[in-house]
Amino acid sequence: MQHQDDVTQAAQYLRNRLPGGFSPRVAVTLGTGLSGLGEAIEAAVRVPYEEIPGFPVSTVQSHAGELVLGRLAGQPVAALAGRFHLYEGYSARQVTMPIRLLALLGVDTFMVTCAAGGLDPAMSSGRVMLITDHINFTGDNPLIGPNVDEWGERFPDMSQVYDPQLLALARSVAQAQGIAMYQGVYVGLKGPSMETPAETRMLRTLGADAVGMSTVLEVIAARHMGLRVMGLAAISNVNIPEDMQPSPIDLVIENAGKAGGDMARIIKGVLGEL
Repeated sequence: MQHQDDVTQAAQYLRNRLPGGFSPRVAVTLGTGLSGLGEAIEAAVRVPYEEIPGFPVSTVQSHAGELVLGRLAGQPVAALAGRFHLYEGYSARQVTMPIRLLALLGVDTFMVTCAAGGLDPAMSSGRVMLITDHINFTGDNPLIGPNVDEWGERFPDMSQVYDPQLLALARSVAQAQGIAMYQGVYVGLKGPSMETPAETRMLRTLGADAVGMSTVLEVIAARHMGLRVMGLAAISNVNIPEDMQPSPIDLVIENAGKAGGDMARIIKGVLGEL
């Protein structure tokens, strides 16, 4: 199949670019607000997305568009500085291609970060939410079509999407470092339009605590390939249906950046405990 061939070719290209003996264990998606973490990776190899065969190219403001490989908190990591979205016109399979090829490179753990709008009125922007579960409301799924048996089973289990041990480690690290962290359910939409007051009420009624336009498809692909998953969302704004305020992208980036420091500390703390 063409998709499998594209992923395999991209993985082989990256193997040829890696230093001898280096094999990433952990993949980290550097969502909005966390781009600075890529600068902390030691002995890094930086590969622009456009140099990777068959790889999509990020078109979103604040996304660097490069793969950073090196060590962070003592662990060999592959950091995706920029991700892809359905609203850019990419398919679900293209959106999840980076996760597929990093799994082929040896990654067994996936740490995903994103910016999200808070749906709980008690939330404040600029804070971190540990994702304990998700709702896929994108209307799409990266597993649609022929299954690649070498990657995973046709009907992967989703009863514990976010790894209980990683969740416990994140909570422990946050507590030890005095980081006030929310916990809750993330709902993924297609976007790119923001939510209306009525949609906000609906999503809250469905049990979601934060809403965004990424993450869920990547996590589904990661679980399909057997990766352990931890997710962190930067609360960039809070949606209150009775008093909805505009959330321009510049404000989203600014508030997500306020949570970026805490997210980086949590990620490095968890990496140090693996």
